[in-house]
Amino acid sequence: MIDYDPTRPKWEQIADVLRDRIARGELPPRTLVSEVQLEAEFGVARGTVRKVTAALRAEGLIVTTPGMGSFVADQG
Repeated sequence: MIDYDPTRPKWEQIADVLRDRIARGELPPRTLVSEVQLEAEFGVARGTVRKVTAALRAEGLIVTTPGMGSFVADQG
């Protein structure tokens, strides 16, 4: 878990962590971004995780395939 800044929404802080991991290559393209794992790692509810994935999807960092899950997008 991370130490949350009480002045910012948790979902924004989690999205920052994931953006950093994608940029550094810790989460390479086509890696599954599991909502269940994010809930457990960051100690947040599914709704919070869904805000994170929606933001990253809007930025083109992840792609979501219904019935399959969310994956890190190719950054080419």
